[in-house]
Amino acid sequence: IAHESTSGNLPDGDPETAVSQTKLLYAGANRLTAMKLALLDLPEGNAMRAPGEAPGLMVLEVAMDEMAEKLGIDPVEFRVRNDTQVDPHAPDRRFSHRDLVGCLKLGADRFGWAKRNAKPGSLRDGQWLVGVGVASAFRNNMVMKSGARVRLDEQGTVTVETDMTDIGTGTYTIIAQTAAEMMGVPLDKVVVRLGDSDFPASAGSGGQWGANSSTSGVYAACVKLREAVAQRLGINSADAVFEDGQVRSGNRGVPLGEAAQGGLTVEDTIEFGELSKTYQQSTFGAHFVEVGVDVHTAEIRVRRMLAVCAAGRILNPKSARSQVIGGMTMGVGAALMEELAVDTKRGFFANHDLAGYEVPVHADIPHQDVIFLDEVDPISSPMKAKGVGELGICGVSAAVANAVYNATGIRVREYPLTLDKFLDRMPDAA
Repeated sequence: IAHESTSGNLPDGDPETAVSQTKLLYAGANRLTAMKLALLDLPEGNAMRAPGEAPGLMVLEVAMDEMAEKLGIDPVEFRVRNDTQVDPHAPDRRFSHRDLVGCLKLGADRFGWAKRNAKPGSLRDGQWLVGVGVASAFRNNMVMKSGARVRLDEQGTVTVETDMTDIGTGTYTIIAQTAAEMMGVPLDKVVVRLGDSDFPASAGSGGQWGANSSTSGVYAACVKLREAVAQRLGINSADAVFEDGQVRSGNRGVPLGEAAQGGLTVEDTIEFGELSKTYQQSTFGAHFVEVGVDVHTAEIRVRRMLAVCAAGRILNPKSARSQVIGGMTMGVGAALMEELAVDTKRGFFANHDLAGYEVPVHADIPHQDVIFLDEVDPISSPMKAKGVGELGICGVSAAVANAVYNATGIRVREYPLTLDKFLDRMPDAA
């Protein structure tokens, strides 16, 4: 397997890391990956809505489909056959937990993949040619040092302070859940304070590392608080049970607030050491898409979408689902409409606003289904979780492109897949 990427940036800028997933996603003895950087006098290039895996998988997963077709193997089965439980470049380095195969098989079952007609351009629904496509999803799981301060007052209220941010991803909720679970109190007895530089430094938001790392920091602080409570009560912290607003040891139960006379405040930080060198940590998924392509105009419409994700313990299924469907929506945009127009004479982007740079709106997106595998990753963190944010976009565009090919028999290798690239190649509408 070989994957080379060329991207542009300012001098001293970094290339787009679009080949990272290719090093790890599939097995294979003969391997080549390379990144090249072109120096351009344009605004700085950097990751905005997704990491390098998102554009990288737009290419890799189309290539996998083309190869499966040439071999006469079902695209899902072809991916399953090439699964690996170790880093192909360093076989002694195992994945901490990897169930890409589970995602592909469950997704195929739920999406009705067995009904797919492997012959492109053979299924029609009125004026629409219908096709389905699949792509694997991959995003590395990164963990970062993250701290928190936890206070316990005489009313049994737990206050968490960390400079972590909530950018609409539900950080307040999952941090409150973590503290409530650790201290054995209901959610309404937890106060979460974020985003103040006077608070302990957290991992920060972005790159799908924020949730796992920041809640692990809260976990560490709560462990320290539990020890302080147990010490104050004169009991062994290992024997103490925190539940229903009380601390119990044997037949003895004390209200949590009573154990905190005068208040208790502790602070701690989670650090992960050499964990990433010992294990390869990644998240996995499978995207399934059904599209319709108008036989007269070559207009492409997404009809159904399904994402199946394997990302360790899901801290909050509702907010995690919102993350994934947001990524799926952006993946549709990248596949079908989003394109930058560069003014090469003046060196800037001509369509630099939402009037000229098209993104999906509600009418472009059908109902989206998301399934999270019921799993944990005990290696990743004390939370046994992993990130899930970027996993929602990684692979979506390729699944759309593969579905369009299945519908029309026309393979277009340049995004976005706009109708002008199909119109003169469409099959006879009659």
